[in-house]
Amino acid sequence: MNKFVMYGAGNIGRGFIGQLFSNAGYKVGFVDINKEVIARLNSDGRYPVNTVSGDINEETFVENVYGIDGTDIELVSEEIASASIMATAIGVNVLRFIARPIALGLKKRMERNAPAFNIIICENLIGADEYLKELVCKEVPEIADYVHNNVGFVEASIGRMVPVMTEEKRQGNPLRVYVEPYNILPVDKAAFKGEIPEVGNLYPFSPFNLFIQRKLFMHNMSHALCAYLGNLRGYEYVYQSIADYDIRYVAYKSLTEMAVAISLENGTEVAGLISHAENLLYRFTNEALGDTVFRVGRDTKRKLSSNDRLVGALKLAIKHGHQSNFLCLGIAAALLFAPDGDDSSKELSAYAEQNGVAATLKTYSDLEGEPVVLITELYTELKNGTPFVKLIKYCDDLSSSKMRV
Repeated sequence: MNKFVMYGAGNIGRGFIGQLFSNAGYKVGFVDINKEVIARLNSDGRYPVNTVSGDINEETFVENVYGIDGTDIELVSEEIASASIMATAIGVNVLRFIARPIALGLKKRMERNAPAFNIIICENLIGADEYLKELVCKEVPEIADYVHNNVGFVEASIGRMVPVMTEEKRQGNPLRVYVEPYNILPVDKAAFKGEIPEVGNLYPFSPFNLFIQRKLFMHNMSHALCAYLGNLRGYEYVYQSIADYDIRYVAYKSLTEMAVAISLENGTEVAGLISHAENLLYRFTNEALGDTVFRVGRDTKRKLSSNDRLVGALKLAIKHGHQSNFLCLGIAAALLFAPDGDDSSKELSAYAEQNGVAATLKTYSDLEGEPVVLITELYTELKNGTPFVKLIKYCDDLSSSKMRV
């Protein structure tokens, strides 16, 4: 039986990637530092996944799984050395901490003359392939040539929504995970070394930049926008936000702005991207997921960084001379997001309060110029409680008058 190593036993690892490879007949080893999760994986050898939508709640079990203690670097490197393929779903900020065990595993593969190897990178970061490759080669420089010729760093677009699990949803099992029905995994076809694995719902595509931008600048962007505007209206869940007509309108307008920009950037038909936007808005209504405004919106320092979901999307729209007023409204709302338990967002919001929007966006988002003028104006209006409907009309009027930001 082929072996698949999943670095990260969190909700995406268990609820999406690991499930796909288990269903394809792989033995799946999950690497994590959560002792409870690792122990339970090893004792049960399986875990439940609940696919939920509306009143539907279907439980299935992911079989042939085991746990790998992420603190045991020698063990992790050996598992990687003997695997057929691996993936990461660990979080962008954690990649630097797992580079060494990956590098040591690849060194063993080099010494054993193992076949070509691929690492599927399931992180929300444009350029995640080169970033991880550079981290790995820095850890063990002598493997650089081997890595370049024999290891594929394969970007993936994670579209499946998997919320934070509550104790009630876990039903006494820390491995249980809730997921939406959508389970397609687009991957960068051109990045693979050797044969591409035959895994159901794995969708190799090239050129892959379209999917990376579609995920980050459409899915992640509109999801976050719903959280930030929903927060201002006191909503707890994303499905409540998207049910609000004003918020849904802003989300849709932002998505259409990005559909045009991504279409121009990649030379692809805009109709398919508009269809994808409509599908996203439908999926956000899935009440059974229980996805919270807090989870989707948290860590605005990262989510408002230069190339991330909101500011990165805005810059792409500006690059193609397209209107981006509703994205500006989303960014303004993000600057007001400061819930308890979210130190990153509190820091950013406090900085904006003390130093102004322009200084904040320059410092944290590398954003200057005309868009900042509109964001500042919208931020002030939101802070003063101006009704959404007036701000929506204002943004629409700007678009109709062909004012570019």
